[in-house]
Amino acid sequence: MSAEKPSKSGSALESILAECRQSIDRIDNQIHDLLMERAHWVMKVGEAKGKSADPLFYRPAREAQIHRRLEERHQGPFPTEGMHRIFREIISACLNLEQQLTVVYLGPEATFTHQAAKKQFGSSCTFAAASSIDELFLEVESARADYGVVPVENSSEGMVSHTLDRFVDSPLKICGEVYVPVAPTLLSQETDLNEIKVLYCHPLAQSQCRHWLERHLPDVQVEVVSSTAKAARKAREHKGAAAIAGVYAADHFGLNVLSSQIGDQPDHGNRFLVIGRQDTERTGEDRTSLMLSFPDKPGFLHRVLGIFAQREVNLTTIESRPARKKAWEYLFFIDFQGHRQDPQVAAALDELRGIPELDTKLLGSYPRRVL
Repeated sequence: MSAEKPSKSGSALESILAECRQSIDRIDNQIHDLLMERAHWVMKVGEAKGKSADPLFYRPAREAQIHRRLEERHQGPFPTEGMHRIFREIISACLNLEQQLTVVYLGPEATFTHQAAKKQFGSSCTFAAASSIDELFLEVESARADYGVVPVENSSEGMVSHTLDRFVDSPLKICGEVYVPVAPTLLSQETDLNEIKVLYCHPLAQSQCRHWLERHLPDVQVEVVSSTAKAARKAREHKGAAAIAGVYAADHFGLNVLSSQIGDQPDHGNRFLVIGRQDTERTGEDRTSLMLSFPDKPGFLHRVLGIFAQREVNLTTIESRPARKKAWEYLFFIDFQGHRQDPQVAAALDELRGIPELDTKLLGSYPRRVL
């Protein structure tokens, strides 16, 4: 009995696939060769930097410029976000050929802050979790860590006051910002909503998903925990349990996604700051953060804000905090577009410093987030 011969259409398909795969293999080889060439030049940059008195290996401004340049020339069909992720990892791996960076983040693992740290630095750095914002700042101040990633703003709950307060006495600078979209997800080792008897969640996560929980899990016992990562860990440890966390935690803890996008607000996200011990260069698309303190006098805040308005400097955030030195005195944290070296920003800062009753502290000028 003779074997069936492949049809002409089947033979044509196999021929096309073979040609496509050969082309893909050839391109993969070219990509590999170019990666090795890039690593070679990065190592030469590292050698040159190593000869300077105070070598600075991580340059947020340079990385932001690379991403913006690539995005400007990008025309698809490869996804833009995927392109950024790939180059983040390429830059991360190459940077650590120059110097192995240690980055501390507000832990535990698999939190949104951990996700923000990896989004900014790639996966080739050494990451360490801090148990508190105070500990995180101390690790960077003492040079036990090169950089830190700390939460500063939630799009639904506002500014993180503890982070702002810690800048008052810290010499650290803001070197960058990271935005992480928050898509609350229901995770469990179970596979059906009907099997869920207890829900572990952070109070903020619970408030962000209140309407969804009322509709889909109205009778489930809710246990409040200190972080989304701890919630996911509890869900892994207990039968019939679920957690509200990010999809990043599902991969980390090996949990099933029972329902995604369960938040009550679309386009919700968290903003994080990268803190370090050095100033950051100008990129042309920057943000500056400033802390101000002045006496409680009528019209003084209006006078300060007018200095920015006269120079058309766009303010993006104004936040007040108790000064903790005297009752009813406040510190003001201001974010605005531009770099301290931009002429209009420099002029505004000079005028502010010339006011005797006004104390100013420049927290940093840094690249505005790329993604």
